[in-house]
Amino acid sequence: MQFYSSALCTLIFLTTTLSTVSAGSPVKVKLHDSATLPCSGRCSGLARWTVFHKRSDTLAECDQTSCRSVKEGYQMIHDQYLKGNLSLTITDADFTKRGWYTCDCDHKDLCDVHLQIEPLSTTAQIRPGESVVLKLDVSDPVKVIYNSTGTAGPSSDQICTVDGGSLQCNDEYKRRMALFSALELRGLKPSDSGDYIIKDIRNEEVIHTYTVTVHDDQPCPCRDQGAVVPAWIFALTIIALVVVSVISVVMILLWKMKTQ
Repeated sequence: MQFYSSALCTLIFLTTTLSTVSAGSPVKVKLHDSATLPCSGRCSGLARWTVFHKRSDTLAECDQTSCRSVKEGYQMIHDQYLKGNLSLTITDADFTKRGWYTCDCDHKDLCDVHLQIEPLSTTAQIRPGESVVLKLDVSDPVKVIYNSTGTAGPSSDQICTVDGGSLQCNDEYKRRMALFSALELRGLKPSDSGDYIIKDIRNEEVIHTYTVTVHDDQPCPCRDQGAVVPAWIFALTIIALVVVSVISVVMILLWKMKTQ
């Protein structure tokens, strides 16, 4: 009986503690836009924001007298703090600033907020035999997922992973994929058309999607447009018409001279 009573007390304590921390929907912004991480609550002491996994590293803080930006690019507004708005503004949100942030008041957690960056999107038109460069954009381990749009039907496969300077690809892409400051896929074929997705392995977040189309630029004859006539044939036709006209005029003149 005493065991169940202790377990119940522990459960109530954990529920009460966790319920005091607000964790709303993720904040998602475009790359290099400003981001506001919301948090509301009265704090008569020191309110501060930290990165979730590095709680000793304060980004910005406020007390009853003023606010301070401890790290450049992070700020709180004192007037808002006095009204119970403890939001943090990140002036330039990039991929290195993704992740969880925590606001606390006198070391008591108030809010946990997840910052995400909207995935980048690039479209590329490639000729057969050429290469396409896939920027990684982040230093974190990533995987490359290929979504095929070929005639054989749609498919989705993980083709490579990148961790620092290490590149691992499946058999089909081992000789075609190279890692420099970015990934380079060589010797493209029309069957390589599709979406190449760079995805963060730890957070399962899409970083960049490349939509690649591989095709020839040679014009194809179409019934609606008619056949395409080369310029040299057109020029020869004009010359032939001029020659025929001149010969006709000469023959007419000769015939008139004979009849006279």
